[in-house]
Amino acid sequence: MRKLFLGFIQIHILHHAKEHPIFGQWMHDELKEHGYDISSGTLYPILHNMEHDGLLVKEEQNVAGKIRKYYSTTPKGEMVLEEARKKAYELFKEIKD
Repeated sequence: MRKLFLGFIQIHILHHAKEHPIFGQWMHDELKEHGYDISSGTLYPILHNMEHDGLLVKEEQNVAGKIRKYYSTTPKGEMVLEEARKKAYELFKEIKD
């Protein structure tokens, strides 16, 4: 189950990072609103791996004296998101009943 939900989480991250730059704590709270109980120790490696895979790009900003890392989708990330949306829609149509 964990691997399945990690895929959903990555799609969720791509979706929001396409809308606007996200940072870890904001994404953690957003996922929690949707019922994902994920620790920071799980979320941050996911963000780093998605950056490493070229799906996200990171920009560091100084916020109140601390460095905050903001993530946005790359063109590759947008393509992966679009493909994931198509596949999720097809799956939903098949399993909804």
